[in-house]
Amino acid sequence: MADVPAATAFVFAGGGSLGAVQVGMLRALTEAGVIADLVVGASVGAINAAYYAGGRDLAGVGRLEGIWRGLRRHDVFPVTWRGLFGLLRGGEAVFDPTNLRRLVVDNVPFERLEDAPIPVHMVATNLRGETVRLSSGPVVDAFLASAAIPAAFPLVHIGGELLMDGAVANNTPILTAALLGARRIIVLPTGFACALKERPRGAMAGAMHALTLVIAQQMVRDLREVSRTAEVLTVPTLCPLSVSPFDFSHGPELIDRAVEATRQWIAGGGLTRPDIPGELVPHTH
Repeated sequence: MADVPAATAFVFAGGGSLGAVQVGMLRALTEAGVIADLVVGASVGAINAAYYAGGRDLAGVGRLEGIWRGLRRHDVFPVTWRGLFGLLRGGEAVFDPTNLRRLVVDNVPFERLEDAPIPVHMVATNLRGETVRLSSGPVVDAFLASAAIPAAFPLVHIGGELLMDGAVANNTPILTAALLGARRIIVLPTGFACALKERPRGAMAGAMHALTLVIAQQMVRDLREVSRTAEVLTVPTLCPLSVSPFDFSHGPELIDRAVEATRQWIAGGGLTRPDIPGELVPHTH
């Protein structure tokens, strides 16, 4: 599908298991009659963007919600002794991406990005640290590249380049949406665990938590920049939040909380105020 200026773009941030929050946001936005003309996503946000593009009504969002309500860590991060020993012996990644590939193949209703009902763009990062926009080609390859967290998943070859997680260069691709000509940009962040009572357990949990902090800081920077040239609306994230982005057991809770929080934001005039939510900046409770 050709790149054309669109009235409204949804921008989906990355954030591991906190991607469930975006599903609740989508349900509330769809109930309110707000739909996207194009979608841009990074990491877990890339797959949410693709699912949404395949069905922008409540039934489509409901199917995505059903996936997230049943999702478990093994479906995304399947830990195997082979992967652990392989990394110690100089291997590239801990986790096999087979389960991620299956999630895409089994659920996204189109095989190539250009065949989506609306334009879908996923962002990844090349070895020079540059953002790479993926707008055509197999959906599964683009997503695996956008979600290839260094050391967690293997890098992906696309277009003669090795690509890794979009979070490295541009986790919340607000700038990408602006460059694509969107006149109104609605950002769906995932947030970060601002109310942890103890440090994340395990190296991967710690790395994922750190990544969500970087995401939030980068998002605030980009929101300030893009707001000078486009209308940018940011759905507030959940606060307080104590769920690790490596913990997939809280999907239903995150969805339900996000639905109610987004409904309240919309009812309070959130869609008319281009504010930067306080939940995205460092804060205490």
